[in-house]
Amino acid sequence: MAFIPIDIKNWDRKEIFDYYFQQQTTFSLTKEIDVTPLYRYLKKHEFSFYAGFLFLIIKITNQKENFRMALNPEGELGYYETVNPMYTLFNKKTTKFSCLLTEYTGDFKEFHRQYQADVAKYGSSKKLFPQSELPENVINLSMIPWTSFSSFNLNIGNNPDYLLPIVTAGQFIFSADKVYLPIALQVHHAVCDGYHAAEFLNIFTEMASRPKEYL
Repeated sequence: MAFIPIDIKNWDRKEIFDYYFQQQTTFSLTKEIDVTPLYRYLKKHEFSFYAGFLFLIIKITNQKENFRMALNPEGELGYYETVNPMYTLFNKKTTKFSCLLTEYTGDFKEFHRQYQADVAKYGSSKKLFPQSELPENVINLSMIPWTSFSSFNLNIGNNPDYLLPIVTAGQFIFSADKVYLPIALQVHHAVCDGYHAAEFLNIFTEMASRPKEYL
């Protein structure tokens, strides 16, 4: 879990960071994405769509420093060398959920195997965090499969210094022969601008259109 500090005094984003960090400005952007090729590819090979979604999102964040930036316990600004997905898992019996972590690996098949193992081991847990102590280099991901949405916003009231992105997907939208997925990306403006948020969603769109190349 290497954390690389940023020399903020000489950082080319210092003015923007200081301005929006002082204001505590966050924003969210929602896009309805055509995931038809991704949906069909995962279904054909009997992979979990959720696992494929997690893998691609973390693949993007591990390519872009803006989406790995955080403040360490000492209050230093920097970015994690790598991040892992922490995702919600719904328990149908209790209608509650747990938060699980599956370590990111660049190989999707290996990631999928570990995801299945984690779900099998902790899926019936009644605890919010059933695993041992979780690391700090995690991106919060979730899916709300019971409804689609055109916008989504999540507010963190007790930690205004939270800089890592939060990604939420909604229910599939089936239209003609296409499958669409609403995805909401929430970021802190101190480290991410509209350009970065748009780039994030556009990269996911590209990956979803050519899953064989990215999974």
